[in-house]
Amino acid sequence: MKLVFLGPPGAGKGTMAAMVQKDYSIPHISTGELFRRAIKNKTPLGLKVQGLIEQGNLVPDDLTISMVQERLQEEDARKGFILDGFPRTIVQAEALGKISNLRKVIDFYVTKEVIINRLSGRRSCRNCGAIYHVDFLPPKRENICDKCGGELYTRKDDTQESILNRLSVYEHETAPLITYYSDKKLLKAIDGDGSAEVVYKRLKAYLEELVGSVS
Repeated sequence: MKLVFLGPPGAGKGTMAAMVQKDYSIPHISTGELFRRAIKNKTPLGLKVQGLIEQGNLVPDDLTISMVQERLQEEDARKGFILDGFPRTIVQAEALGKISNLRKVIDFYVTKEVIINRLSGRRSCRNCGAIYHVDFLPPKRENICDKCGGELYTRKDDTQESILNRLSVYEHETAPLITYYSDKKLLKAIDGDGSAEVVYKRLKAYLEELVGSVS
């Protein structure tokens, strides 16, 4: 299965991708992770990306596309993959269509109120990076990490002001992809409201239909 996961910040794309990766043995590929890996390995693309990021600039489409294309040529992605965070623009979507034949694009739709609650309630450990939530996954001791005893804090991008800005950017830049893929009959909407287990049950039921339709 060659899949793209769409959805606003806080829709749970990364969580769902990790669960699909485990059950179907296909890699979860996020552009953020690709950038970090390329920078760490000091590849030619990684060095270009590092320079842009250090200067506070966005990574342009051509570099992002090249990095994704390079990753999709690796052996573990030959039979399938989940792309998370790519494509973000129509230009990237058109390029992806030339690189690979997608099976489906899954759009996780969640109300703005749910997203704000999910992200604003998130807490991160300053020491080990573990993630908690004041309602859904609270630590045993308030503001103390269960794993290492580090201090929990609210990331700058999880403040309400930042969340609203991120949602605005998503609507402006990425939401048009929903229309783009819908017109190509590739889009499947999945209700992203509920616990991870509930949402994954919906997603897996649909993926099993996909698997069955080609077996």
